[in-house]
Amino acid sequence: MPEEITYRVARPEDAEQILKIYAPFVEHTTVTFEYTVPTVEEFQERIRRTLVNYPYLVAEAGGEVVGYAYAGPFRERAAYIWSAEVSVYVRPDMHRRSIGRTLYTMLEEILRRQNVASMAACISRPNRESVKFHSCLDFERVARFTKCAYKLGRWVDIVYMQKILREDDGKPGAFIPYSQLDQ
Repeated sequence: MPEEITYRVARPEDAEQILKIYAPFVEHTTVTFEYTVPTVEEFQERIRRTLVNYPYLVAEAGGEVVGYAYAGPFRERAAYIWSAEVSVYVRPDMHRRSIGRTLYTMLEEILRRQNVASMAACISRPNRESVKFHSCLDFERVARFTKCAYKLGRWVDIVYMQKILREDDGKPGAFIPYSQLDQ
């Protein structure tokens, strides 16, 4: 029988386990554009900083973090506050268990409560699995940038995929920072 998977808000103490998932992506892929694996302390600070304004979630199985997802600002200027960039990482041996889908569904629900109007995902190319995953969650491809990153001895293109969360044309509700949201 497969282990039960539970979901919760990330804590700075999760940084070491999260880094075990993230480090191979840094070291061996163009999924992320970091060149060096962050320290545990740096990752703890990333979690703390993110949780002020945006959700950061983990999936656990058997007491271990097996996946995580978070949102952050799409861009820094004030007018972008209603758009969030999202990311998800799942331990490879835990793929195909709907962990990523569940984490994104939870993120989406929280972002809607924060009055966020759209979610964007930046995906390096080629990464057909990620594009397919996002498409299945109703993200649409909205942009492609050529040769915008250089990693592992080659130029890498990216695509942006977006999901609209609010269709209303009027003035949006005030952005509610995650730390101020009724939990």
